[in-house]
Amino acid sequence: SPSRNTKMSEATVRTRKFMTNRLLSRKQMVVDILHPGAPTVKKTEVREKLARMYKTTPDTIFCYGFRTNFGGGKTSGFALIYDSLDQAKKFEPKYRLARHGLLEIKKAGRKQRKERKNRQKKVRGTAKSKVGGGKK
Repeated sequence: SPSRNTKMSEATVRTRKFMTNRLLSRKQMVVDILHPGAPTVKKTEVREKLARMYKTTPDTIFCYGFRTNFGGGKTSGFALIYDSLDQAKKFEPKYRLARHGLLEIKKAGRKQRKERKNRQKKVRGTAKSKVGGGKK
């Protein structure tokens, strides 16, 4: 697949190793961002640029794993473009959905978590989930 370029706010976004993953109904690719003399580009900006390149909406794009090269100027990461938001909600890990604000991760208090952990230590096997008061 050809590398694609877009120019906005002196940062160039290029994609490579493009692949259409039909099983997970998404397109996946490595994203290279060239931003000489500028700080690392925000993920929201990368999503907008990819949306323009692939003619889709930014909400179906999930970018992650960005690493800036030593000295700056170039950042590489990974992007997934889902066919629909429903598919994204089905296949994306919960923490990445939470980053997008599509999911609210409810975290119990520290004390509660510790108490549950200690109760679980007293039982074996499948009983652990029962002790935990819900999911383990």
